[in-house]
Amino acid sequence: MQIQNPNSELRNNFQMPIRELEKRDRRCFEVLISAIRDCFGFRISDFGFWLSPRRILLVSALLLHVSLSTAAQEAGFTRIFDGASLNGWTHINKRGPGYLAQDGLLVCPANGGGNLFTEKEYENFVFRFEFKLAENGNNGIGIRSPLDGRASSLGMEIQILHDDGPEFKDKLRPAQYHGSVYDIIPATRGSLKPPGEWNSEEILADRRHIKVTVNGQVIVDANLNDVHDPATLQKHPGLLRERGHIGFLGHGTHLEFRNIRIKELPGRVQDNTPPPGFTALFNGRTIEGWKGLLAPPNDNPSKRAQLSAAERAAAQAKADERMRAHWKVVDGALEFDGQGDSLCTMKDYGDFELLVDWKIHENGDSGIYLRGSPQVQIWDPKNPKYNPKHVGSGGLFNNQKNPSTPSKVADKPIGEWNAFRILMVGEKAHVFLNGELVVNNVTLENYWERDQPIYPTGSIELQNHGDKLYFKNIYVREIPRSRIDQ
Repeated sequence: MQIQNPNSELRNNFQMPIRELEKRDRRCFEVLISAIRDCFGFRISDFGFWLSPRRILLVSALLLHVSLSTAAQEAGFTRIFDGASLNGWTHINKRGPGYLAQDGLLVCPANGGGNLFTEKEYENFVFRFEFKLAENGNNGIGIRSPLDGRASSLGMEIQILHDDGPEFKDKLRPAQYHGSVYDIIPATRGSLKPPGEWNSEEILADRRHIKVTVNGQVIVDANLNDVHDPATLQKHPGLLRERGHIGFLGHGTHLEFRNIRIKELPGRVQDNTPPPGFTALFNGRTIEGWKGLLAPPNDNPSKRAQLSAAERAAAQAKADERMRAHWKVVDGALEFDGQGDSLCTMKDYGDFELLVDWKIHENGDSGIYLRGSPQVQIWDPKNPKYNPKHVGSGGLFNNQKNPSTPSKVADKPIGEWNAFRILMVGEKAHVFLNGELVVNNVTLENYWERDQPIYPTGSIELQNHGDKLYFKNIYVREIPRSRIDQ
């Protein structure tokens, strides 16, 4: 196909003066080059000195057609690096010059780095980018990470590493190679191109599904719910984090990145529908699966164990009668009128992850018992009588030797729904409140028998202190124990 000179056509159609035409050519040229650079990472110098702006205009038009076709294949993606600035990003623990925007690239110089995070938080997404390693290059992609603390434990880190470089070859643990969920899930090796060449990478984070693809090869395809090792779960609470920042985690080596874009995926579905891997403890319609807590002193597990079968059955019948009188299902939520006793699961649980949404009124007070023992605290942070220090919810309230208060106040305003995510493994607990880690790997003490560790199993209980309460979206995921753990 013969391509006519576009300048001749423009002169014929618009009869523009030569000087004005050249200005228009230059503007078109700049716009097209910017678009091509965004799609392919090209710099102007990459086209060669022999291309004049008018010739580049023709080449750009052809490349732009290809770029538009590529963009069509990436429907829903948004570029989060503009190629010219760090708008939308923030440095944390910046080293030297940190990260630089140069010629359309995001550059981590050898004398720079630190962490560069998105200002926005993301929950479920597909994250795509290209990167070029130098020899022994070392970086990482933080996902669902907080801005403070170690991203690889409080969030997750997807390793970026020239793992075949002389500094690292034959010196790494399996989950330290490129593409691994660092220190947790090892990646398949052999996907990287040599240093100095561009690689493409895609990270899918869809709830607990993490998938990493490098240069078209899937190297990680994992369900985080399959991580059962107690030491790993205790060290890496970030595995449970639902949302957070995306970041580049520099380690003092030169790397270049380009074509950084993201596609957000849908989040939580309708109420009282469990996420994959979880079981609903409350179906939104009935109190099936729950029973009333026995009246004191038999609310104490050690006292209950001493009852005969007949005594226990009689006490349970009375407790269930009170439960039915004071716990109701209203608009898909468990509602307590403030007059009865606590509610507990019929089944006992050992190691588990628990999700609970809750709501209280002004000066409200409640809690979640784990293995029949108090408690993950729920209360009004502004209650002047019982909470004069204005401590937030989520702490292990009855601890005496170990921390009992949360690390921060993460409660939503009174009358709004709050969300707990609680991990109980061995004697240790992690507690997230509204996405914030407020208890990190703290021992839950045995309130009933202070000289004994927490019971190995027990019921989950919704505690009352005579206040009106609301609960919904109650889900549990049991975590298998090895014979050694048992």
